[in-house]
Amino acid sequence: MHMRLLTAWPLVALFVGPLAQAPSQPRAKVDISKLGPQVGQRVPAFSLHDQTGKIQTLESIMGPRGAMLVFFRSADW
Repeated sequence: MHMRLLTAWPLVALFVGPLAQAPSQPRAKVDISKLGPQVGQRVPAFSLHDQTGKIQTLESIMGPRGAMLVFFRSADW
């Protein structure tokens, strides 16, 4: 029984922790229409290095049905 409580504790802290902290200031609304290209919108030509150092352009990633760009922000770089 004691081992079950120790095992469940991190899960409880994970879910309850954020609820216990009151935000210091209300969050401002973000207008997502100003954050970059929107779904279905054409993007300008670009050339960027991928994770292996190879240069990718819009033309190089474009397939017969178009391309899907996914912007992923990671703190692991």
